[in-house]
Amino acid sequence: MSTAFYSHPDCRRHDMGLGHPECAQRLAAIEDHLRATGLDVALDFREAPAVDLRDVERAHASGYVAELKHLLEQVSASGESRALDPDTVACPDTWRAVLRAAGAAVAATDAVLDGEVENAFCAVRPPGHHATRDQAMGFCFFNNVAIAARHALDVRGLERVAIVDFDVHHGNGTEDIIAGDERVLMVSIFQHPLYPFCGAVPKGTNMVNVPVPPYTRGPEVRDLIEAMWMPRLEAFAPQMIFFSAGFDAHREDQLGQLGLIEADYEWITRRVKGVADRHAQGRIVSCLEGGYALGALARSVAVHLRVLADLD
Repeated sequence: MSTAFYSHPDCRRHDMGLGHPECAQRLAAIEDHLRATGLDVALDFREAPAVDLRDVERAHASGYVAELKHLLEQVSASGESRALDPDTVACPDTWRAVLRAAGAAVAATDAVLDGEVENAFCAVRPPGHHATRDQAMGFCFFNNVAIAARHALDVRGLERVAIVDFDVHHGNGTEDIIAGDERVLMVSIFQHPLYPFCGAVPKGTNMVNVPVPPYTRGPEVRDLIEAMWMPRLEAFAPQMIFFSAGFDAHREDQLGQLGLIEADYEWITRRVKGVADRHAQGRIVSCLEGGYALGALARSVAVHLRVLADLD
């Protein structure tokens, strides 16, 4: 069994402007590092399809999906970028990138559930975990992980899935979509206070939110995960696990003030993979979220992938 690596050139064409941290160079840095280290030969590279909007509507309000489609098609036709909020800008190629990013997550879910691969990583942009049921925000348009999780439940018939979010920012969009859906357990750890300035109080009993103060380092994060995440994940016994894999809690990343290093991401991945091996036949789909220090991002993704691919 192999680890699939989903991406698409359209994901690099999404451009939020000169100097924006969420840039195409993020994907280039990851793929360059995989080739330079030889890790690419261990992966099954696959092209992301465009998502079916019916899958999107399982996570997002149909009115929002139609409105965003209309807006982004207008931007494409005009040839001029447009800001949706101070952080989130659409360019003429954004709609195609949005479709590919969500499409990768759904296609990866199907490939894992069909037994084609054991697990998968989606190297996509724009990211997704800030996109709420009816709002784009925080660099995000569609919530890739929530769409994939609902596809696994509503289309593929699973009864329990878990979402694991280790981005430095709280996945408020994912929480908005799945809070109260007892088929989904979401566990997360994030810096607080920090954008989007929420998450300290969970919105549902199916949420395990672990806010930590600035400058928290790896040993403390590991202890909190062991105490707060692991008992809930083991008791829940998910049939599939989804990572919102944001690497901006790395100590080199300027968008947060946490102190994780590559060894911490390796440890987190290994602990969660153990849960997947025990309860979910190893089934994992991981979707890229944040991570803006290019070298740290590339190295951290590589250790994440090495664990997924059983290379260590």
